[in-house]
Amino acid sequence: MSHQQTYTERVLARVQERGGAEAFAFVRDTGVERLGYAELDERARDIASWLLDRGLSGRQVLLLYPSDLSFVTAFVGCLYAGAVAVPAPLPTDRTRHFERLARIAGDARVGAVLTTAAAAPDIEAGLSGIRSVPCVATDAGPLGDAAQWRAPDLRPDDLAFLQYTSGSTSTPKGVMVSHRNLMANEAAIQRSLGATGDSVFGSWLPLYHDMGLIGHVLQPLWLGARAALMEPGAFLRRPVGWLEMIGEHGVTIGGGPNFAYDMCVRRVKDADLARLDLSGWESACNGAEPVRADTLAAFAHRFAPAGFRPEAFFPCYGMAETTLLVSGAPRGAAPVTRRVDAAALERGAVVPAVADAPERTLVSSGTVRAEDFEVRIVEPATSRAVPQGRVGEIWVRGASVAGGYWAQTQATAQTFGARLADEAGPAAAGWLRTGDLGAVADGQLFVTGRLKEMMLVNGRNIYPHDVEAAARAVDRSLGTGAAFTVPAGPEGRERLVLVLEATGLEAVADIAEAGRELTGRVQAALAREFGIAVGSVLLVAPGTVRRTTSGKIQRTLMRRQFLTGRTPAVHAVVEPEAERLVDRSGADPGERLVGRPTRS
Repeated sequence: MSHQQTYTERVLARVQERGGAEAFAFVRDTGVERLGYAELDERARDIASWLLDRGLSGRQVLLLYPSDLSFVTAFVGCLYAGAVAVPAPLPTDRTRHFERLARIAGDARVGAVLTTAAAAPDIEAGLSGIRSVPCVATDAGPLGDAAQWRAPDLRPDDLAFLQYTSGSTSTPKGVMVSHRNLMANEAAIQRSLGATGDSVFGSWLPLYHDMGLIGHVLQPLWLGARAALMEPGAFLRRPVGWLEMIGEHGVTIGGGPNFAYDMCVRRVKDADLARLDLSGWESACNGAEPVRADTLAAFAHRFAPAGFRPEAFFPCYGMAETTLLVSGAPRGAAPVTRRVDAAALERGAVVPAVADAPERTLVSSGTVRAEDFEVRIVEPATSRAVPQGRVGEIWVRGASVAGGYWAQTQATAQTFGARLADEAGPAAAGWLRTGDLGAVADGQLFVTGRLKEMMLVNGRNIYPHDVEAAARAVDRSLGTGAAFTVPAGPEGRERLVLVLEATGLEAVADIAEAGRELTGRVQAALAREFGIAVGSVLLVAPGTVRRTTSGKIQRTLMRRQFLTGRTPAVHAVVEPEAERLVDRSGADPGERLVGRPTRS
């Protein structure tokens, strides 16, 4: 294969090589839809010819699709036209979804909206403020003339797509991913995974977000491999469907956030194990949120009878701003863990645990390949690199790091233009501040949490995901949690609040009694584990704790919802100091919100 400089050239070369071979299989309850390389090429040429005829090469095009093959063909169609794809989640009829979508469309200055025939009427109505932008269904028949399509003249630094970050802030930021970034990161992923054209990928992740798109759609196309896909909602409704797909389609590479593995452990029934075959799963990627040692151990134990091997786990670290992957565990090696002293970790040091003292277990996100990235662990306040074994902010630099945020000069300079204080000249500049905390020990990268989410309680640094994991371990009915602090009391002392999903609580005869018993056990467990009092525990229905599209818990959003009385609790124990902070003036009176403060 001749050397390609753009990702579009790479896909065109793979199409020539693979011809009628299968590229994707989309798994539904009703059957499997298949898409070959030649058919994908034909559909993409049709979409691209329409975009080119309207002068949209180099312009932003909003993609609003289900996470199925219609999205894949539209994205490749944008590549073929030299248009800049702007993937976004298909909105529901809820107003907040269309408000965020309108902000993205306006910020990106999109020249067209591509979607499906089923979704087009609602999208046109919901985005009525941008009526001058055409909204076109790509699955309702030919759009253009595929025979008239001609490959665009693209350069490596041209934008391939904008990846809008999925956090809870009101202003979405579009990460500018160029063809050079994409080519560099796909090569890094291939090296880290040891993937080949014979690899088979499998995913339920949203295709409009980086882990689903780059790791499970664009990586197979990069390799000339094939992938099996399923809709995210299908996994959430029935996690065993993902594991069934892995065996039935011969998946060798695929994964998701840590919560996906935890969900499989908790919700896959014993009767399901007999029909699962996970023996061919070579790389079970685990990223996008802190990787938990207890989850890895539980999953490996639970699914050993189905042929799953612990060394198949691939803990990894990355983000949209680095296109996707930064680091990953060596293929075929069991995940590296470290039992560390909990008190020392709170002080920012990674040191071995000692007998009879509280400890934490950290999971390595692998090693960073020198050909892909430079990584420094930096003291955020001073911008000085810290030695191995010390916790600081993770800074990275390399060809995969995106060019910045679209049309946001100040945010780009703050995030992508950091300088090390203890280096001089050009070598000091151009670092990406990830906002993640971590440490390097024995060459391994350990990610410990988010800089903005670190909780200071009674003078101690507490990681929210540690609190959430300890609470979840109290009872099998407890699931996803969101821990955060609020300044309460006369001195403004930080009080810890925990919102925790509980399954089946609404079905019990005496909700109040069951809720008191469960929250009491959670509070006692956290007091033993961390030596802190958690005065406010809200038990909520499954699905209440909000996540980003890549699976990260939106703790900042959950904190804001708590403070505005918008947390629909099944049972709540809220200490009076925290209750006084809650402002319900803007809440919907019809919602069941945080109840009156009660004492356990």
